[in-house]
Amino acid sequence: MRSIYAGHPDNIGQQGMARSDRLMRLLEALRRLPKPVTALRLAAETEISVRQLYRDIATLRAGGVLIDGTAGFGYTLTEDPTLPPQSFSRLEIEALLLGVASLGDLGDEALSVAGRNALARIIASLPDRQARQAAHATMRSWRPPAPRAIVSIDLELLRAACWDEFSVHISYRDARDQRTDREILPLGMSYSPQTLMLVGWCRLRNGYRTFEVPRIERLERGDTSFRPRRVQMLRDYVTLRTAEWERRTQQPLPDR
Repeated sequence: MRSIYAGHPDNIGQQGMARSDRLMRLLEALRRLPKPVTALRLAAETEISVRQLYRDIATLRAGGVLIDGTAGFGYTLTEDPTLPPQSFSRLEIEALLLGVASLGDLGDEALSVAGRNALARIIASLPDRQARQAAHATMRSWRPPAPRAIVSIDLELLRAACWDEFSVHISYRDARDQRTDREILPLGMSYSPQTLMLVGWCRLRNGYRTFEVPRIERLERGDTSFRPRRVQMLRDYVTLRTAEWERRTQQPLPDR
């Protein structure tokens, strides 16, 4: 089968990359949205014109993707040759659905959208019977609404700094309302229903620290690379915190 992402010789560089990305987003929208999906909805989801959408659907069809429907009636992705066949047990399907649903409680919209897109790709690759099981799951995730502190910084920049192992400069306001400027080697982020935490090596304090991300008022990428030490530093941090926890829990109780 001819690749649906192969660019024309005259369509290379940024233009070719934009086309490939556009087709991938269209496939993700076809997998994720309720069927059939109107052209207007697909164009809005992929941020292109309706005319461009019709051309992209024709490109996908020419590449072997089976898309039912026509203009005015909506479109349905009936077969997706870009995905290998998958097989999951009913409980595994329910676990995936619960896991992705819980991402919405973490206050990171980009992470939640990424989870839904990944789940849509998985469901699109399931046999019909298992896809129906996913559509009619018996388990649901629900928590009573709880207030969360607002994150004002760019989480994509923070994630990229963790992945690329580059320092960041932050302005941080602590629980005593004291503001400090710091350079951090970011090791990772920890999510909970209450808040989002950044784990890193603080050069100001010369040690491992955790920071509540909503308290970070300014974030800029630095110039210091600490590759490839992030994984080992994160292991050292976990070992240190585990040892501290064990020391506290093993202390004898005071006499009564």
